[in-house]
Amino acid sequence: MPKTPPPDTLRIATYNIQKCIGMDLRRRPERTLQVLSGLGADVAVLQEADKRLPPRPAALPHFLVEETGWQAADLGGAGSLGWHGNAVLFRNGVRLRAKGHIALPGLEPRGAVWALLETEAGLVRVIGAHLGLTGRARREQMRALARAAEADDAAVVLAGDFNEWSRAPVLEHIASRLTFLPPKASFPALRPLGALDRIAHCKRLEAVAHGVHVARPAHIASDHLPVWADLRAV
Repeated sequence: MPKTPPPDTLRIATYNIQKCIGMDLRRRPERTLQVLSGLGADVAVLQEADKRLPPRPAALPHFLVEETGWQAADLGGAGSLGWHGNAVLFRNGVRLRAKGHIALPGLEPRGAVWALLETEAGLVRVIGAHLGLTGRARREQMRALARAAEADDAAVVLAGDFNEWSRAPVLEHIASRLTFLPPKASFPALRPLGALDRIAHCKRLEAVAHGVHVARPAHIASDHLPVWADLRAV
């Protein structure tokens, strides 16, 4: 478990929860929430938070989210937890100011979400995304996210499953105004090889720590491990 963050920081995590289906092929939302609890995060950006078929009901039920002390930004509809599977959860006194969607280009049905949050690190716009499977789509989608990151005066954090296997700075060059935290292997959970899950932030923030959460049952709760970062206002 990550150490308790300093009081003036924001701990944010990104986690592809694979619809709460673990490596044992069992759908166990309670186990997913156990992993989230162990992170000690203030904000969690989730991918694959909804079931696949319309009307895309939440894979992580709303009542369980609330029972464990989280609040979910209302980004979905018809019972969904997010939009295109992307969700934003927050707790520990973090307050929601605004929220919305970001349309992403590509042949696959992809989208991103954002939430403007009052946090210990100040006003932060958190963008959550799950990028496409082809390199061309990811580059186009990162261009759209880079434009969205310049939309207002708040500090910005971009987090999600970027689906990028290369350790070269392929996407970093596109969003050059953001600082991407060094890649850490988070996929597949049982034997991490790929740094698919990433966090980036604007120059108004600095990272004082970041890592991959490996404590049980994270190794089996999803095919991804969560990635976290402690951010402080500069």
